[in-house]
Amino acid sequence: MNRYKEYRPTPFYHEGAFLPDQGEWLVAPVIRTRDSGPFEESNFDAALILLGGESDTVEVHRFGHWGPGWFEIILVAPGSPQADTAKGIESRLEDYPLLDEDDFSAREYEQATETWLHINLQERIDLCTKHRCSIFAARRDEIPRDDNGSLYEYLTRN
Repeated sequence: MNRYKEYRPTPFYHEGAFLPDQGEWLVAPVIRTRDSGPFEESNFDAALILLGGESDTVEVHRFGHWGPGWFEIILVAPGSPQADTAKGIESRLEDYPLLDEDDFSAREYEQATETWLHINLQERIDLCTKHRCSIFAARRDEIPRDDNGSLYEYLTRN
């Protein structure tokens, strides 16, 4: 696990930029940006929950960035019980990239539903045709069920 003084989110930042007092703190192995999707948001929030939320030993820091607009990281005080938890999170993510499947699934479904609700009828008809669903399902607010899940997958990516 990296210490903040060694952390470089991009080659354009120098190590430990902006937080000189937290140089020895550990950087949790999750990040979120303005452009994060359900996967990154879920992992970030799950890690923060596992760490017990923000406290004297757990801090969330947001930085401006020319690319994604901003990014957030979680810093954990070294030697704290949360530091062991952060190391455990890092170990879990090495074995499997998702911390909370139920949370991620709920966020993914919410994104797909929001996308479906905000596209116009003609776009819905076109998507139903493309993904081999009944075009009559385009009038409903529920995402149509199709044979292979391709419409749902499309909606979660857009």
